[in-house]
Amino acid sequence: MNRHESTAPVSLDAVDVRLLGLLAEDGRASYAALAPQVELSAPAVRLRVQRLMDLGVLQVVGVSDPTSLGYPVQAMVAVSTHGNVRAVADEIAAIENVIYQVLTTGEHDLLVEVVCRTAEELLAVVNDRIRAVPGVSSTRVWQYYRIHTHRFNVPPTV
Repeated sequence: MNRHESTAPVSLDAVDVRLLGLLAEDGRASYAALAPQVELSAPAVRLRVQRLMDLGVLQVVGVSDPTSLGYPVQAMVAVSTHGNVRAVADEIAAIENVIYQVLTTGEHDLLVEVVCRTAEELLAVVNDRIRAVPGVSSTRVWQYYRIHTHRFNVPPTV
């Protein structure tokens, strides 16, 4: 199943919730290190973590910092479209500077997060790439001063 599709909420117990919290703090923690914190054996923790991954509740990934990698210019681009919004989103997703994209409601159809090396590159991405996609009718750009809050975990409940 595509991880972006809607599904019914998964039932979690207190151990699952605790494991999610611990892994959000340190996704590289070993099963042996996690075990005493949730009062299970390391093999039991491994099974729990695998179950959470199989259910699509948990992904363990490395997250990079765009600024440290030479992309200090970051922006949110709101895109209004006509025609098939999914087709437009697919074309925009193919642009290498695009790191996040959502289909939305309201004044704009898409919110597109981009990272760039320079302001000139941001102009080229928006003007020459995004605005050139068939079906794009307008864009609105908000360049970031800095990221203030960036969370990767949703607080789970039991």
